[in-house]
Amino acid sequence: MPRRIDDGPRPKHAQLSDVLAALATGELGPDTAIPSERDLMATYDVSRATVRKAIDSLVAGGLLTRIQGKGTFVARPRVESRLHLASFSEDMRRRGLVPSTRLMLVDEERPPAEVVRTLRLGARGTAWRIDRVRLADGQPMAIEQGWYPRSLLPDLDTEDLAGSLYTLFAERYGLVIDGAEQTLWGEAAEGATARRLEAPVHTPLLVFRRVSSAAGRPVEHVVSRYRGDRYQVHMSLGATPDATGKKSSNSTTGRKRSP
Repeated sequence: MPRRIDDGPRPKHAQLSDVLAALATGELGPDTAIPSERDLMATYDVSRATVRKAIDSLVAGGLLTRIQGKGTFVARPRVESRLHLASFSEDMRRRGLVPSTRLMLVDEERPPAEVVRTLRLGARGTAWRIDRVRLADGQPMAIEQGWYPRSLLPDLDTEDLAGSLYTLFAERYGLVIDGAEQTLWGEAAEGATARRLEAPVHTPLLVFRRVSSAAGRPVEHVVSRYRGDRYQVHMSLGATPDATGKKSSNSTTGRKRSP
């Protein structure tokens, strides 16, 4: 690698960014610390502002990650998923990762009005609230809050909730999840969410809201927040006719994915 940053048409921070990217991908492995800001300043004879701008660009691109109080490290490659219907546990195992769960809360409650509607609970129906942190190879990947109708899932609070709920629903209750509607948006990690995901504040999150059903009956309303620096989604897009009969290129082919 070059040991010098030259004055020239390319800004110094861009040159240093290239050097650090080559170091991260060629010599260092995931979770390995890069040289300190002071070392980089001395090695390449650049200012602290230049060093920080170079690092910021690589953090934004997902190649590096900052851990407060420890330093800057090479990020682990993001886990990629295609849109399809599968449980978190199935999805991680398919990628050669070991899934696990931290169960934070299970309780019977009257859900918020939106959940009451989507789960068709009526005037007095209750649901199980299940809060979990989902991990892959011991690393927090997602935090989720799910709601499940008590009338369909009696004594769910006595079951083992550390694994795939979809498998449990099929084997214990005869409810096979065969469809889902899902919406995706972005947020930044804050407060308790950031702490439980062991993520720096403002880490980007991919948020999925999903309503899953079995034979047309809503069984699950869950919101899952995935660490955007560890997870990404792949979609195959095709042109399909819209309501007017014209072709549109904005439709997603395939089945909806369940995080």
